[in-house]
Amino acid sequence: ENSPHPPISPSPHPLFPSSQFLTPVEATVMALGIHVDTGSLTFEHTTPRDAAALAWLMAQGASVSVIGEYVDPGLSRQLQELLTVALDNLQSKSVWGYTVSWSAIATSGFVPGLSSLASRLVEITESDALLLAASYSVGEGEEESEKAKENSPHLPIPPSTNQKLTIIGRSRIEGTDLNQLFQPLGGGGHSQAASLLLKDVDSTAILEQLIEQLKNQIPQPPKARELMSSPVRTIRPDTTIGEAQRILLRYGHSGLSVVNAEDKLVGIISRRDIDIALHHGFSHAPVKGYMTVNLKTIAPDTPLPDIESLMVTYDIGRLPVLENDRLIGIVTRTDVLRELHQLSIGSADRRSKNGLGNLSYCPLPQTIQEILRSRLAPPLWQLLQTASRYAVQRGWHLYLVGGAVRDLLLANSVGVLTIEDIDLVVDGFHRSADVGAGVELAKALQQIHPNTRLEVHGSFQTAALLWHNDPNLGSLWVDIATARTEFYPYPAANPEVEASSIRQDLYRRDFTINALAVRLTEPGNGQLLDFFGGLLDLESRQIRVLHPNSFIEDPTRIYRAVRFAVRLGFQIEPQTEAYIRYCVASGIYEVSRGQNSKTPALETRLKSELKYILQAPYWKTALQLLADLGALRCIHPTLELDNKLWWQVRLVDRCLRKFDPQKNLEHWQIRLEVLIAYLSPEYRGKVASNLQLPTDSIERLRNLDRAEFKLIDGASRWKSKSEIVRFFRQYQLPTSILLATHLSRQIRRIIWQYLTNLSHVKAPLNGNDLKELGYKPGKQYSQMLDELLAATLDGLINDKASGEAFLAERYPLNK
Repeated sequence: ENSPHPPISPSPHPLFPSSQFLTPVEATVMALGIHVDTGSLTFEHTTPRDAAALAWLMAQGASVSVIGEYVDPGLSRQLQELLTVALDNLQSKSVWGYTVSWSAIATSGFVPGLSSLASRLVEITESDALLLAASYSVGEGEEESEKAKENSPHLPIPPSTNQKLTIIGRSRIEGTDLNQLFQPLGGGGHSQAASLLLKDVDSTAILEQLIEQLKNQIPQPPKARELMSSPVRTIRPDTTIGEAQRILLRYGHSGLSVVNAEDKLVGIISRRDIDIALHHGFSHAPVKGYMTVNLKTIAPDTPLPDIESLMVTYDIGRLPVLENDRLIGIVTRTDVLRELHQLSIGSADRRSKNGLGNLSYCPLPQTIQEILRSRLAPPLWQLLQTASRYAVQRGWHLYLVGGAVRDLLLANSVGVLTIEDIDLVVDGFHRSADVGAGVELAKALQQIHPNTRLEVHGSFQTAALLWHNDPNLGSLWVDIATARTEFYPYPAANPEVEASSIRQDLYRRDFTINALAVRLTEPGNGQLLDFFGGLLDLESRQIRVLHPNSFIEDPTRIYRAVRFAVRLGFQIEPQTEAYIRYCVASGIYEVSRGQNSKTPALETRLKSELKYILQAPYWKTALQLLADLGALRCIHPTLELDNKLWWQVRLVDRCLRKFDPQKNLEHWQIRLEVLIAYLSPEYRGKVASNLQLPTDSIERLRNLDRAEFKLIDGASRWKSKSEIVRFFRQYQLPTSILLATHLSRQIRRIIWQYLTNLSHVKAPLNGNDLKELGYKPGKQYSQMLDELLAATLDGLINDKASGEAFLAERYPLNK
């Protein structure tokens, strides 16, 4: 009679009948009815039987998500009246683009369901955070029975009362923590919803205090100074449309700022404006006739929400940043989108929405800081701290970039990660006129570590510090560069370098997984910069290039792609592989080699990549992948890894392990020589020379065909072991190994016999023995020792006595 729901039939279980079964749809509809009738079990007429029925319906398959979508528990009549009062008393303020609201109400006694009222206020007002303060009076002894009063709120209030204040908080602002806010006052909850109860306090003062503390919790959004690209590429009003188009092509920008002779900003011209002018044949016309002059500008401290608002309101793609009327940077729509993406992946609640839920690493600043502290050796961590403190003093930002960031994020084992190569980038152009900031920082660190070696490359604004067997840092190479951008004047050339921002510096890199950076300075210490999806590619275990022309600009990046893929166990992303195959098929490498004939930058980089690959433990796998991509043609257009060459490179590896176990030779270089030796004789010396191999290597390859002819001819006539030794003694071990890989099995057996046995045979007498026998030192010593060795090899002598007799017969002493 008290419940509108039908009776539940008896069953063995006191609450859940086993004799009745519903479909999930039926169970969902009935559960929805219970939620509506009972205010989701919060109305005062709710009974335990309602809760039991709801639990049974859930066991029958009622969909909680569907119920959540349609249920609207509504507010009681008392709460509806209070809602009107709360809305009348509502105050709001915008803080960093977020709406913070608060409202104070007074009641005659305790009112249940105020949390529902607070939630409804957030929905109606679309506030990002809200504090609802309700003050009321309760009688003596009532404090101990407030839970009972929640079920029976209509008990009379005793004459003697105490003033109570309830504050309920709701927040949808990431970075705020209401639990932390309320705990000092005895309240609690969780970060997004909390409450507190106070007695005999100044409700107005408490509410104002909490509002101010909540505002301070809201993280400040990035400002234009942190978002902008700098320096800004500018042109004069009289610059022609054609020249402006060439500048856009060089730097990849979508627009240019126009300044007058006093470097004051007077306009902006976009790529679309230039394209239209070119379409109508006005390449000769000055840009002042096409530029936009009604400009919206921002200051260095303009926050991100204001920048967003300007761009959306006026449909602007770029906003110049002015400081004292001086153009110091520009914020583009791309800068804003990248920052918003960065903020989204930095949220623990949003990582799963961005496909980052399964990462074993986390881009949150506090987590990055913990990774650095725990995975880097303490001396290296202290070095980074020292560098960052100096950068802060100079007003610069300092970033750890590239491979070290990649390896730190990939590492998931416990313990210190061994890192021998660190890349640091200083972004200080917009705060200092000194474009050599990286060099300055390197010199400052060398003063602290005087035992390091400093190398400076002025044209690239880079410096390198080298620690060799340092007791604390071991062997460490630290590259420090000023943030820069690059332009390749033609394919495979050395890039032309200019100082720029950290974003442009990362964009010039090769692959997304190497374009990650961690800021080491405030503000944003520990922020992970990922503008190109490097984190997702780490998770997907793939190598992805940053832009389609990357391999055209520098074909040696093909070798880097293979090296990283094999070393890390990654796959080359399909589109990136297509770019590689297109680059190889285009023959760009041969064209580039001709353009670089006077400055062989391409061959220098190729040799470096070949060395990295051929000295690594995974060199065979990498070589096979290069061959599959057709990339061996970068060494020479005719080079292919067929079965015969593959057999030779494996054979030379066996030879090196057998005859040079101490690695006195450069094994990577011998492997490369085997590849070059597979070419026609007329190409070998030229290719070796192009790759700037050592002189002995070049000569060995140039003369290899001559040595092969002499060996084949001699082998057909040799009658003794001494003749074999006499022939091979004129060649060093690398030549013998190359000959073994190239010639027939019969010849190879002779070489193997020489290297394994004959080369180790020694005559029973040496120079000292000859002197003791009475022979005077002189030119004949060499001849005598050679004859002794030959006689030993051919079995004519085998000990000192037979050796002395041999000498006495051929070289009698005058008594």
